[in-house]
Amino acid sequence: MATTYIDSLLRFMDNSPCNFLAVETMKKMLLDNGFVEKKLSEKLSAQAGEKFFFTKNDSAIFAVTVGQKPIKETGFKIVAAHSDSPCFRIKPNAPIKCDGGIVKLNTEVYGGPILYTWFDRPLSIAGRVIIKGDDALHVVSRTIMIKRPLMQISHLAIHFNRAVNEGNPLSKQKDMLPIIAKVNSEFETGNMLINLVAQELGVVASDILDFDLLLYDTTPACTFGLNNEFISSGRLDDLSMAHAAITAICESTDEENTCIAAIFDNEETGSGTKQGAGSPVLANALQRMAESQGCNYDDYCVALQKTFMISADNAHAHHPNYNEKYDPTNHPTMGGGPCIKINANCKYMSDAHSAAIFKNLCDEAGSPCQYFINHSDVAGGSTLGNILTGQIDIEGVDVGNPLLAMHSVRETASVDDHINMIKVFKTFFS
Repeated sequence: MATTYIDSLLRFMDNSPCNFLAVETMKKMLLDNGFVEKKLSEKLSAQAGEKFFFTKNDSAIFAVTVGQKPIKETGFKIVAAHSDSPCFRIKPNAPIKCDGGIVKLNTEVYGGPILYTWFDRPLSIAGRVIIKGDDALHVVSRTIMIKRPLMQISHLAIHFNRAVNEGNPLSKQKDMLPIIAKVNSEFETGNMLINLVAQELGVVASDILDFDLLLYDTTPACTFGLNNEFISSGRLDDLSMAHAAITAICESTDEENTCIAAIFDNEETGSGTKQGAGSPVLANALQRMAESQGCNYDDYCVALQKTFMISADNAHAHHPNYNEKYDPTNHPTMGGGPCIKINANCKYMSDAHSAAIFKNLCDEAGSPCQYFINHSDVAGGSTLGNILTGQIDIEGVDVGNPLLAMHSVRETASVDDHINMIKVFKTFFS
């Protein structure tokens, strides 16, 4: 089973080069395990024994197993994660013809990537394309993933910048634009990208109205280490937690409680979108499901007091080359188990009560457990937990597996940690 989980993760990562493809991959996992799709634009009922999911903006997905006991008696069990990762987004009118017929693409940075890790790698395109539909208000959304390497962001040779290894400030507009083609003077570069996308999708170029296209590294995910104990892949933050959550709800054995795996989008840019954790999308869905079982608003508020959420966004593993960057007594190690994330200034929603609940889940699952706390001189970031508790009156804990090189084009995780987190989520959903 352990090997199966890791093989599944590696396939998942390779099939999920961006948020839209990740949601498409998760939809397939859910459909293969007996879930049915519902639409937010239709009645959202929650009948005992149902297994269903719904999506928002093609980039967030919410999977639900409805318990036999009424929601007003049990509340909800929720695991939250996110589908997006730092990367580069292709701008409109992207092709730029340069000297010698070289064509580069105009891009902008999404989130906070480690920029120099993107240099000199085989890159390609994935995302969503919007095509004409029956009328102006009803357009068609198609996902696209071009698997062959298409472009590269090339470094300036060291001969032109002898100080490159002593620190190299980068311009996102100048230094980070990828090379995609060499064309002759007769070639029309303006429609190059649209024509490529149209050919890939088998549609007429003039039918393409707009797109959300992102760059991704085509190098496959893999394990490495003397005993294959590590995982190397792009987007482990936070698709590894999304994979663990969806895997766990697909294997849920809880027949009494209503369980939810909630995978939001746009965490890397603050969650302030209609598909982000800062939106009312989950709160509205919870209330609609409760009301479908006859709950009034007071019953719903009572149900929220019985609800517990695990917000799963990865933590920072101790890097052996940079001991001074970490808290002296609370720096999680690779393979040491899932981390409870704590912050005195409430950047995380964890407190002693919710942390104790998660520790109990780890004990029941047979998993080790660690704490992640920032070095007091290093400012930390926030994540889904506090944003969601600003929308919904529930208790929860922020957790994650320890990663090295978070926000690099390729991050590193532990095989054992991923297996253990799935075990903990399954215990929660049992």
